[in-house]
Amino acid sequence: MKRYRNGEVWDFEHENPLSRDGSDVILGLDGGTTSTVCICMAMPAASRDGVPDPLPVLARAVAGCSNHNSVGEIAARETLEQVMADALSKSGSNRAAVRAVCLAVSGVNHPTDQQRILDWLKDMFPSHVKLFVQNDAVAALASGTLGRLHGCVLIAGTGTIAYGFTEDGREARAAGAGPVLGDWGSGYGIASQALTAVVRAHDGRGPQTMLTHSILRRLSLPSPDELIGWTYADPSWARIAALVPIVVSCAEAGDQVANKILQDSVKELAASVKAVVQRLSLSGEDGRGRFPLVMVGGVLEANKRWDIGKEVVNCILKDYPGAHPIRPKVEPAVGAALLAWNFYLRESENHFDNIRIHRIPTA
Repeated sequence: MKRYRNGEVWDFEHENPLSRDGSDVILGLDGGTTSTVCICMAMPAASRDGVPDPLPVLARAVAGCSNHNSVGEIAARETLEQVMADALSKSGSNRAAVRAVCLAVSGVNHPTDQQRILDWLKDMFPSHVKLFVQNDAVAALASGTLGRLHGCVLIAGTGTIAYGFTEDGREARAAGAGPVLGDWGSGYGIASQALTAVVRAHDGRGPQTMLTHSILRRLSLPSPDELIGWTYADPSWARIAALVPIVVSCAEAGDQVANKILQDSVKELAASVKAVVQRLSLSGEDGRGRFPLVMVGGVLEANKRWDIGKEVVNCILKDYPGAHPIRPKVEPAVGAALLAWNFYLRESENHFDNIRIHRIPTA
């Protein structure tokens, strides 16, 4: 095994050459624009038909951004390697005990992205380790379905994406193209529309709104003119998306401009899900078939009176009454670990099936 770029991150293996008790482990990683979480889990003893309760989570490690589009490929890989090493170290295990790894990372949008990361992982782990690379939306889906890839997930936090899988392995996505190309309905989208509304009101091009006073007070700015400098001084997505609670509070107070922004976000988020459901025929031929709809992200969390997530679900149910909303009880990194487990079982079953098929009968 190579140390790859960060030689010192695996030094703990010299002090701990054996796993904690000789047991096999799996790694599940959820890598996003804001943070990266890795879960080290003991290889579950349950069958493929059942998920153990409680889940045998051994350790959890957290690091920063691992989206290569945001921080560059080298920095992203260093973060991924560090967080996996930290999780193994905390669990008292090492790479020799790993049986499967699932990296679910934002910015993995094309097979070439997957292959680059797979090639890098092969240098890091022993040849027996099963390696799987997915978009982070897949881990979010698995966190609601407990490792089963079927249904649709809607993520609405700083950004947004809808991602779906059929039971026969077909997949489709909508949105998730970033703030310039179409993260409408996301936290960034909502907040940027609010900032635009304040500027329009100040110019006289739009209606007056409570957003002006509320946002200026939050940012300690004396005038809407100052918003231009504040926005472009650091136009990071998360910094702007942090203004969403102000939009919600203004909408709950009856501000029509804020209400319209949230209503538009509901339509956009629902449209993303509907696009995925339609492309994959998740609801069946009659449009009434049942499928999991996993809801993840701060934008979809309930508020006092303006519950964006509830409104999105209601909008979807009008066209697809078989949608079954799920709020995950485990975090996406655990979903990635369960995916690693299921992928490992499936690969092992296929391997043994091939052995049986090619076995030469003895006399």
